[in-house]
Amino acid sequence: MEKHDAGRVKPHKRLQVWRQSLMLVKAVYESTRSWPEEERYGLTSQARRAAVSIASNIAEGAGRQTRKEFANFLHYAQGSLSELDTHLEIARLLEYRTDTRLEETSVSVSKMLTGLIRSLKRMSASVSSASGLTSGLLLTAYCSLV
Repeated sequence: MEKHDAGRVKPHKRLQVWRQSLMLVKAVYESTRSWPEEERYGLTSQARRAAVSIASNIAEGAGRQTRKEFANFLHYAQGSLSELDTHLEIARLLEYRTDTRLEETSVSVSKMLTGLIRSLKRMSASVSSASGLTSGLLLTAYCSLV
């Protein structure tokens, strides 16, 4: 695991949903290798960028200072996941080969994102806004729950 200069593990690296989203990126890249060459700068590129965006938004949100910012980036990740789902549906419609792991991993990431967002909302509601909890502390609390 990579660490900050201060010796702490980067916040996103403690999140199972981030690790799972990396598995989704890997599955997308592997699956799109078999897609037609003419899709290289079209559907292939769009599907890959959407998958990368999921993991990137989770990581960026985990590094933010407020629960609201963190939740916003998790919502962006959900949007990218919906975008990826659309690209994969188009690929199926065009009869491009897709890996069965894509659907399973996508559903897993979706459930984890939804659960994390719900947990953030519950924790936000139970902790007064004057307490000064940052997303990093909230993340630590959440990680201890899962």
